[in-house]
Amino acid sequence: MYVKLAALFSGGKDSTYAIYRAKEIGHQVVCLVTMHPVADDSPLFHYPNSWVTEYLADAMQIPLIGFSVSGRAKEDELKALEGAIAQAKSLYGIEGIAYGGISSNYQKQAFEEICVRLNVAAVAPLWNIEPQKYMNDLVECGFSIIVVGVSVMGLEKEWLGRQIDKEALGRLAALAKKYGFNLTFEGGEAETLVVDCPLFRKKLQINAATTHWDGQRGIFEIRDVSLVEK
Repeated sequence: MYVKLAALFSGGKDSTYAIYRAKEIGHQVVCLVTMHPVADDSPLFHYPNSWVTEYLADAMQIPLIGFSVSGRAKEDELKALEGAIAQAKSLYGIEGIAYGGISSNYQKQAFEEICVRLNVAAVAPLWNIEPQKYMNDLVECGFSIIVVGVSVMGLEKEWLGRQIDKEALGRLAALAKKYGFNLTFEGGEAETLVVDCPLFRKKLQINAATTHWDGQRGIFEIRDVSLVEK
């Protein structure tokens, strides 16, 4: 059964590819929902550069609902998310949400509980996808992805702002095996941003950015962007 969906959208690879897969399956994505957390260690939401989703929504020509999270506690995040999904249901008549969860049962349970209360479906097109196959598919399907945050041993400053192409993916796979982190980064090992993909009518150009590095973790802070022709 195909339904009208709101996509939980961070601008990262998982949420963007979830939209791509949902549309391939036959669902209609009628709006995007971006949560803006106050902390960079949010277990539910993507933190770095969340403001850029306005440009990416424009690139996809899908309306965007932006919602700020007022506190750091889990309850604050869940309350804000429920409010955002309720707003999407009221404005766009959605019948479900799509999100980019792969293996996080915490995230899955949290989203499904909200969906039950709001009487909408929870659609996770990437659930239990094999990590190496998934990352290969991203590259092969034409997703241009850059790393905008790292917070795990094995990923150094040099990765900030780097594009994940075939060469970089091979290096990442070797590092993931050596240091024991998740190749898909679902545990928060790194954060990503999609700057181009088949969903975009234009690609994102980064005009100004600053790299922040404390010796163990870092953020590629994007300061100015524009949409340009492909």
